[in-house]
Amino acid sequence: MSNLAGKVVLITGGARGIGAATARELARQGARLVLTDVDREPLDAIGSELGTEDALTVVADVTDLAAMEAAVAAGVEKFGGIDVVVANAGIASYGSVLGVDPSTFRRVIDININGVFHTVRAALPSVIERKGYVLIVSSLAAFAAAPGLAAYNASKAGVEHFGNALRLEVAHHGVDVGTAHMSWIDTPLVQDAKNDLSAFAEMISLLPGPLKKTTSVDACATAFVSGIERRKRRVYVPGWVGVIRARRNLLSSSIGDRATLRHVPRLLPKMDEEVRALGRSTSARNT
Repeated sequence: MSNLAGKVVLITGGARGIGAATARELARQGARLVLTDVDREPLDAIGSELGTEDALTVVADVTDLAAMEAAVAAGVEKFGGIDVVVANAGIASYGSVLGVDPSTFRRVIDININGVFHTVRAALPSVIERKGYVLIVSSLAAFAAAPGLAAYNASKAGVEHFGNALRLEVAHHGVDVGTAHMSWIDTPLVQDAKNDLSAFAEMISLLPGPLKKTTSVDACATAFVSGIERRKRRVYVPGWVGVIRARRNLLSSSIGDRATLRHVPRLLPKMDEEVRALGRSTSARNT
């Protein structure tokens, strides 16, 4: 039997993509789930699929601390506590620093950084009581920046270091903290960006070797659940992302910039023009 059987796992952004796939895999291993999202319809659907006995769904916005505290309280009332937190909710913006809508840039930071803080802050007393585990969903973008995605890059680097600080704060309580770093995953976020922006899709196609490949959400969920079960410090999806992290200083050097800089003068204006034509700096589902 999995050591996750009977554990209570809170997942933000649980209605679709990585969150929903991780919830399904955890449910197969006997975990009980508290799933939050801002989108009621797909959240209700995953809740119905998993069953109300072992899954609680709560519509909650991670940018609202009170809402996350209420979601945690509902989970504690139903299941007795929270053992594991997966701070997964996140969005991305489109466009250069000069081209992105400033309000969308702020919203990315609010969801991707403040949302992680609110999630952890709300659940941490129960996680400490149960000597549990926190998995913060960062990205390969935390250490390999891409033009046109400044808000996303900054937010994922920010939550990686938030996780590093949190780990130091809670280790003496018996709580472990991990950060997850993924390359392209076949999520609605990546699908929407490819559909909205030909410049984004072309940027990916120009990446070398495995960097251009997309991993399924199910493979990502399997890696997440393995990381949770083993209380890992880092979860890499695919595994080669760990090699990229080890070379992060090279990536951010003038040598590492060369390949990308060859394409920026053409692709970045193209992206900004496509963003202007769309009339939005994020996917339609996030507006």
